[in-house]
Amino acid sequence: MAHISAEFRDTPQFLAENISEKLGCRIIVKVETANPIRSFKARGAQTLVSRLDQVSHLVCVTAGNFGQGMAYAARSRGLRLTAFAKSDANRSKISRISALGADVSLVEGDLDKVYVAAKAFADRCGALFVEDGRELAIAEGAGTIGVELMRWQEPIDAIVVPVGDGALLSGIGTYVKHTSANTRLIGVCARGAPAMERSWRTGRVQTHVPDTIADGIAIQTPFAESVTELLHVADDFLLVEEATIGTAMRLAFLELGVLLEPAGAVGLAAIIAHQAVFRGKTVAVILSGGNPSEEQLRQIVA
Repeated sequence: MAHISAEFRDTPQFLAENISEKLGCRIIVKVETANPIRSFKARGAQTLVSRLDQVSHLVCVTAGNFGQGMAYAARSRGLRLTAFAKSDANRSKISRISALGADVSLVEGDLDKVYVAAKAFADRCGALFVEDGRELAIAEGAGTIGVELMRWQEPIDAIVVPVGDGALLSGIGTYVKHTSANTRLIGVCARGAPAMERSWRTGRVQTHVPDTIADGIAIQTPFAESVTELLHVADDFLLVEEATIGTAMRLAFLELGVLLEPAGAVGLAAIIAHQAVFRGKTVAVILSGGNPSEEQLRQIVA
């Protein structure tokens, strides 16, 4: 883990006693928001960047958090980054990417159009196009969360993981399946963005235009490589409604003092929505990101 900066490692993990009592299971929260970019994404970005040689310009597609992770990692290595995002992306996330020294290009249209524009730009510039969900180093960096969770003093029955491109679940699952075979790995998607869940269930890539407040996991067309990895490590997938995501955000704020964005709260939302699945078990949940939009922030506080 030496290539991951200290500020992103050994994040808080503790038993959330009040929430556990409310939901009927022992819930260990893994808080990935107490760092300079308020998400886990720098773990994978720094792992990837540490292995690059003779590369000066990187290009990526982002909903916001991955772009921040890449910008943070690129800046530390003196690399140029151009991040592509949808024109309606979370403005606060986009502003932070720019503040970290990256160039940002906003594209009208859906996520597939953003990918096409980013790839074409990278080809023209001779830049390295980094695709979250395809790069094994990114999943490996995210998997350090699993290494830390497995230090818990008692067996963990299940780990609940938000899923967008799949790198977080793939990385955690690869490590956990080799060290704790009885621990179930459960992926969570928003019901309005079920492309990865559908792909996992059918075993082939499914496309679905996302319609959800959880922009950080609003994947339209998963990568085939990512789907294949998740077929090996995921034990189940759950979907959560928009209202339940909002409930989870408020619960984390009121009971833990942790501010989450919708994508960062879907794991907790899954436990709220599917209490019978987790009743009486010891469950770890990844609180993966804390960059809500201004409107979402107002709703949480209200």
